[in-house]
Amino acid sequence: MKNLGKGWLLAAWLAASAMASAGTQTVEISKFAFTPKEVTVAPGTKVAWVNHDEIPHTVSTRDKAFTSKALDTDDRYEHVFDKEGDYAYFCAVHPYMTGVVHVRKP
Repeated sequence: MKNLGKGWLLAAWLAASAMASAGTQTVEISKFAFTPKEVTVAPGTKVAWVNHDEIPHTVSTRDKAFTSKALDTDDRYEHVFDKEGDYAYFCAVHPYMTGVVHVRKP
């Protein structure tokens, strides 16, 4: 039974380490949608949005926690999420385009 406990702890530690060292999480902007629509990251993770549409888009929160300029084709916007929470965002040009970044400790 003791070995099972140690194995579980090791698996949990490895999973937490992988999440914490994930580096940059990329969200693609394509066909007037954010993909993936929701991401979960550890505090300190950088999220990058890349616009692949021929039309400009933005990445904005209603409370102005972060706001990009208009992103032209292949432009990139990055934001580091330091605090836990749920960050709902949208495209100011096309408000029906929405997404969420969930920031959780591993």
